[in-house]
Amino acid sequence: MLSIKGASSLGTTVSCYKSSETQRRPLSSTHALLFQRRVVRIPVVCCVAGKRGGVLIDTNKNSNGNGNGNMGSTKSDADVAAAGGGQEDPYGEDRATEEQGVTPWTVSVASGYNLLRDPHHNKGLAFSEKERDAHYLRGLLPPTVVNQELQERKIMNNLRQYNLPLHRYIAMMDLQAQNERLFYKVLIDNVEELLPVVYTPTVGEACQKYGSIFRHPQGLYISLKDKGKILDLLRNWPEKTIQVIVVTDGERILGLGDLGCQGMGIPVGKLALYTALGGVRPSACLPITIDVGTNNEKLLNDEFYIGLRQRRATGKEYDELLSEFMSAVKQNYGEKVLIQFEDFANHNAFDLLAKYSKTHLVFNDDIQGTASVVLAGLIAALKQVEGTLAEHTFLFLGAGEAGTGIAELIALEMSKQTNAPLEECRKKIWLVDSKGLIVASRKGSLQHFKQPWAHEHEPVNTLLDAVQSIKPTVLIGTSGVGRTFTKEVVEAMASFNKKPVIFSLSNPTSHSECTAEEAYNWSEGRAIFASGSPFDPVDYEGKTFVPGQANNAYIFPGLGLGLVISGAIRVHEDMLLAASEALAEQATQENFDKGSIFPPFKNIRKISAHIAAKVAAKVYDLGLASRLPRPDDLVKYAESCMYSPAYRNYR
Repeated sequence: MLSIKGASSLGTTVSCYKSSETQRRPLSSTHALLFQRRVVRIPVVCCVAGKRGGVLIDTNKNSNGNGNGNMGSTKSDADVAAAGGGQEDPYGEDRATEEQGVTPWTVSVASGYNLLRDPHHNKGLAFSEKERDAHYLRGLLPPTVVNQELQERKIMNNLRQYNLPLHRYIAMMDLQAQNERLFYKVLIDNVEELLPVVYTPTVGEACQKYGSIFRHPQGLYISLKDKGKILDLLRNWPEKTIQVIVVTDGERILGLGDLGCQGMGIPVGKLALYTALGGVRPSACLPITIDVGTNNEKLLNDEFYIGLRQRRATGKEYDELLSEFMSAVKQNYGEKVLIQFEDFANHNAFDLLAKYSKTHLVFNDDIQGTASVVLAGLIAALKQVEGTLAEHTFLFLGAGEAGTGIAELIALEMSKQTNAPLEECRKKIWLVDSKGLIVASRKGSLQHFKQPWAHEHEPVNTLLDAVQSIKPTVLIGTSGVGRTFTKEVVEAMASFNKKPVIFSLSNPTSHSECTAEEAYNWSEGRAIFASGSPFDPVDYEGKTFVPGQANNAYIFPGLGLGLVISGAIRVHEDMLLAASEALAEQATQENFDKGSIFPPFKNIRKISAHIAAKVAAKVYDLGLASRLPRPDDLVKYAESCMYSPAYRNYR
């Protein structure tokens, strides 16, 4: 690979020399002959700065011959400035993020064989005749030229031939490693079909078998062996402008427990959704796994396990590694990079969020994302059962990250609506853990995050007894234990509620507290149901119910986009409430008539843009935005910043 440097005027031939050389050396006639195929005539203004690519991109057309690749949206200079831009990026990929200085007179050139193996620029058979000549692809591809739409149809046809979801997952990961834009084109256009493949529930199985199916390294692996060198590891990552990091230590993957280093499937999957659903450009996303060992004996004895073969580090050793990591991220990427904690065990998740929320832009999807999407579902459900949040009583099975996170956000929204003290609002919410109902007499033995939910009540040992005693209008499962909403529990809910609200949120499907069919059948078709994993439509006495999925993917991509386009420096609870309200507004009567309290995923990018706009508005209102001035129309601005997977023309 060679560099094109420093043309002094338009149309000047740009001389070539090794990028490692520190001084310009004129080429001898022999060297000129050797390198003549890499001497390119280009105007200086056509150089693409700061890109990882090796091709020159036509800024006037995308590969379909249309206008610029941001789908024709127009942007004023003020909008571009608000995005932290500078010179406008016609494809909308680097707007809102380009903060670091670039060298406007340098561009790397890759062509031929290497170009076909660069997933960020490879188009496969979609390279045009002109591009094949310009980039030495003749003979390296079959002679036919196809468009991206035909490539997409071929991929979907192949995926549908697989009987096992895991095989579809592997095929999609292979596609991402070969042709990034086609991967996102396929995922965006077929999101309802492929979301369960690239994320829950299939990603759970993929993590369990990650060592066996490992083919291409994805993301950054940081282990205990790297203590003292984490900043250097971050600098090994090829992208220098990062907006969103999703990081896990693999200790609590979905409801599957400690999967150690093999938890990398979660950050990879989450960030694929940040791009496909929220429009955050893929080059600005960084998946990270922090490997501190595993207590999973099966993995420690598995010859294909890819992580450290030692028991999980705890205490000071763990805290020091995480502290170094957080400091290194801030030093390397700045204050405005969003760090999403994912699938940390309870004892670390709450502590990390509390410790770093005041110094970093951090977000825990298990605690805050789940809470936000469930609150949105409750706000939508109240349109059918009537009454305000404060007029309802809530009972949770499960008092971990998800359960307490949801409960707290409900209480915050209740307090906001009624102006009542938060402590009073919490009294409308009850939690059941493995030892029974959380009550005041247990307070001395409770973990700190459970203590706010210890109310005055006699001890109750079982969920059924708690339902019969508390008589909740809303039952929410976050226990991670399958089939705990028994027939007796659901029938009890239906006995004193005209429309019982039942959310069975645990993932994957096998860990769901009850199925959609069970909820509808046992409640005589009266339940308002939502689940964490997808369920098929259910027929009950001639009516078809389409159960809603309280999937965090409704929230975190739009939330992340809103934080990015506003240049937020901290996450505030009001931003989560704004995201919930924005999502609830997207649910329509048509959705309710089908039994769903959430809008269809086919509209997810539109939904994400509205969530991003509401979140960004709240960021500006709270004075936590760094991208100024504030755009006039935040919805249109969010849409204009979203990544498009359409192919670009290369010169």
